[in-house]
Amino acid sequence: MIELDLQNVVPALRAGSVIAYPTEAVWGLGCDPGNETAVMKLLALKQRPVEKGMILIAADVAQLQGWVRLDALAADRRQAVLDSWPGANTWIVPAGPLAPRWITGEHSGIAVRVSAHPQVRALCQAWGGPLVSTSANLAGQPPARARDQLDPALLAQLDGLLDGATGGLAQPTRIRVAATGQVLRE
Repeated sequence: MIELDLQNVVPALRAGSVIAYPTEAVWGLGCDPGNETAVMKLLALKQRPVEKGMILIAADVAQLQGWVRLDALAADRRQAVLDSWPGANTWIVPAGPLAPRWITGEHSGIAVRVSAHPQVRALCQAWGGPLVSTSANLAGQPPARARDQLDPALLAQLDGLLDGATGGLAQPTRIRVAATGQVLRE
């Protein structure tokens, strides 16, 4: 596993790398959501079924264009989503034409978040679009809240790590259905 910085993370992601990086509450694993091989590698590392779908993070709403269809939401629901960003709010939004099945899984929507975490924002800005974001742990294991809590077996399989600090939230971000506001994960 290679220590990355914002200068060399983009070429690594373009090459299909799976990386670890800090998010709002926990360490995350990420890759290019448009690269099926990279997403399948991430899912295999995490031991997560593709059917569950993936979360995408972005630096701003414009980066989600084509991935989701905010226009498919009622005006008040769309505004509720937009008013919550940037921030630690993940929403299930109807999938757009760029969203492949390896991202949506068995769902018609995608979980997306416009992050307020400075390092996540910088990472997505450097990348130029959204990234896959899932907790850096094996399925069923507790997520790592600090770098020293990352599973050494998982670290050994990663292509790189962007060091930094999490945003200090006590829990992973809340996940809600954009169309209704229903909470899926508190």
